[in-house]
Amino acid sequence: MRTAEQLRYLILAAQREGNRQLTVMLSEIGVTPAQSEALRIIGDHGPLALRELGDMLVCDTGTSPSRIVDRLVAAGLVERTTSEHDRRQVRLTLTGRGRDKALRVVEIENQLYDLLDHATEGTDVGAFIRFLDGFTRQSPAGLALANRLAAERTQTE
Repeated sequence: MRTAEQLRYLILAAQREGNRQLTVMLSEIGVTPAQSEALRIIGDHGPLALRELGDMLVCDTGTSPSRIVDRLVAAGLVERTTSEHDRRQVRLTLTGRGRDKALRVVEIENQLYDLLDHATEGTDVGAFIRFLDGFTRQSPAGLALANRLAAERTQTE
């Protein structure tokens, strides 16, 4: 097996295992990884238009942001509000239940990140992050992550 092929399959296996573990952990609170990501983004950067949310979602590209939001609205975790200035403009915000759920998502994500921190002890993670960033930079998921990181930098300034 070529090194590049082994790397490809190891990245895929790690992604699937991380998502499997996250799915199990999130099942305690009744949300999927895609829903949890949307809750976090809306909670961290909202209110947002659907397009703005979609520009920051890294989750599975087969998952439509509008379907994710529809399920979160039906669950009473997100509400759509119409802009005062333009009735065509809909903004997404978390409900009280949505904020509580988003806080639980943060706790669960931190449990997963603790596992990853432990697994990467003694590893040059910075080099790996630089590699993955370079490899994904122009992909839709890489661009979504870049949008999210830029939004976080803007909030801290």
